[in-house]
Amino acid sequence: MSTRDTMFASIRRSLGVNGREPERQQAVTARIAQHPVGLIPARGQLPPKQRLELFRKMVAAAAGTSTQVTNAADVPREVAALLRQHNLPMKIRRGDDPRLVACGFEDERTLEVATGPSDGSDLVAVSHAFGAAAESGTLMLLSGPGNPTTLNFLPDTHVVVLDANDVAGDYETLWQRLRGIYGNGVMPRTVNLITGPSRSADIEQTLILGAHGPRRLHVIVVGTLA
Repeated sequence: MSTRDTMFASIRRSLGVNGREPERQQAVTARIAQHPVGLIPARGQLPPKQRLELFRKMVAAAAGTSTQVTNAADVPREVAALLRQHNLPMKIRRGDDPRLVACGFEDERTLEVATGPSDGSDLVAVSHAFGAAAESGTLMLLSGPGNPTTLNFLPDTHVVVLDANDVAGDYETLWQRLRGIYGNGVMPRTVNLITGPSRSADIEQTLILGAHGPRRLHVIVVGTLA
């Protein structure tokens, strides 16, 4: 038996069950099928415009930055401006997300654009978020060729493009959207929830940015809400 098997066997013995009881199996199946929702904070339950404002406020509170543009075609210019602001090389790596392709990065002649996963040598990555939770300023990114997970963690600067309409009030709404698109029992290989740049205060309670990932997170919100 593995350590996992031994642990679960010990729990079953203490409960006086074997895990094969029909009633218990039915209860588990029913709970999974129902997707019960827990307590949802009221903080994110706002009209669209105020919800977006809260999201950007919470991004700033988590040491991230954000800007807002009207159209997807404005994204490449905004990325180039960010690189110049921080004196970074005019080079980025992005995935093959159709929404990023549609931004027209090739029209921004000042940028050198590579695509695909990062091998750790890239300084700046650009991803597109599936959605975001206003209550905490958290981004939800899905793994896959469109947005390789390596782009979320290896480059020093992570730029995330987010459609304004994809900002939800809470996490539960994002999970419901995800199930609605992929269907029950099917998920992306990885779902990353990202709140601000990487940080750690494990050593002497001294906060260090970039300890386990990007030390700079910038969100470009595309579109406006009434």
